[in-house]
Amino acid sequence: MKGDLFSSEHMVQPASAPGMTVENSKCVRYSVNGEMLARQGAMIAYRGRLQFERKGQGVGGMLKRAVTGEGLPLMAVRGQGEAWFAHEAQNCFIVEVEPGDEFTVNGRNVLCFDASLSYRIATVKGSGIAGGGLFNSAFTGHGRLGLVCEGSPLVIPVSPQYPVYVDTDAIVGWSAGLETSLHRSQSMGSMLRGGSGEAVQLLLQGEGYVVVRPSEATPQKAQQH
Repeated sequence: MKGDLFSSEHMVQPASAPGMTVENSKCVRYSVNGEMLARQGAMIAYRGRLQFERKGQGVGGMLKRAVTGEGLPLMAVRGQGEAWFAHEAQNCFIVEVEPGDEFTVNGRNVLCFDASLSYRIATVKGSGIAGGGLFNSAFTGHGRLGLVCEGSPLVIPVSPQYPVYVDTDAIVGWSAGLETSLHRSQSMGSMLRGGSGEAVQLLLQGEGYVVVRPSEATPQKAQQH
């Protein structure tokens, strides 16, 4: 077989490292030797001796998910082999979480992660976060976290001198130590007159980083995720 399709740009090469790596801008490869976790339905191909099981969250987790509207629909991948993960051709990135770190992320942006990481549903101080309500997922431990994002994300440093205001529909996640609150950029009079459509932002203060995607979730998109 010949042609551009079979060039090295598209051809899968032998894994260069165990665990999670970026296969290309739209796909993550995971060399499994034991267990890892992924978003349900995100596996697009695999080879080897792997089993896929829906990850139960227990009675408490189910209740929490029902109340918050967040929660991650997860599956466990066990065995030995390789699997590839993607979601709606969105761009893929990897975050290295180290001991003492905590990374808070919207559930719609989670693709897969090492079993050595743990996550909890975290309350966000503020309201109106599209697709996540008052709640996001906070990851801790030591391992890699695979994320998806519509477009190329912006990583904006936050410092005490320079707090950052983020559109609530565009936020992907932020690092530990940042304080969040809602900020109204319009007066009530302006809002009653129709306003600019950018009435409320999430204010992040402290020392760290915030990740923003270059698009806003439409109500239909938010419901799908």
